[in-house]
Amino acid sequence: MVRQLHESEEYLEDSHDENRKRRILDERFLRESIAELDPAKPVCAERGSSVGEVVREMQRRHIGCMLVVERGRLVGIFTERDLLQDVAGSGLDLETTPVDRVMTESPETLRADDTIVYALNKMSLGGFRHVPLVDGSGTPVGVISVKDIIDYIAEFFAHDVHTLPPEPGLAITKSRDGA
Repeated sequence: MVRQLHESEEYLEDSHDENRKRRILDERFLRESIAELDPAKPVCAERGSSVGEVVREMQRRHIGCMLVVERGRLVGIFTERDLLQDVAGSGLDLETTPVDRVMTESPETLRADDTIVYALNKMSLGGFRHVPLVDGSGTPVGVISVKDIIDYIAEFFAHDVHTLPPEPGLAITKSRDGA
């Protein structure tokens, strides 16, 4: 279905929405595991890697953090926030400075079977945008981000989120001019 928005702009409405099973955001959300978010695979750098290497890899992969490991176990996380707060403007040589010097050491972690609401609580209280997922031995198995949780919640309101006009405040008219 096409609706007229403003002058010549058109807005496409998802016509398949009526056929899709509606999900309800309720207390069951509290019990869903992080595994439901389909966490990203961890991207890791070895302790001792240069900040320059790590930043280039983050840029290449379009990611906001890298996990730092030693012998396969998580020892730290380096994020965009670390880059801005600890590296930018500091005069550090990116090619000779080890990531260990500016990473967050022993970061908070979660397990894939922890609940989404527990992750959300930990991220909210700690101000984290990314949290590593580890197995029982401390080996990274994934990373979740605030965006993963927002995307998951947005799916409960798919019709409302995906059928919004392209710009806020743009009114949707009920009539179709010229039809």
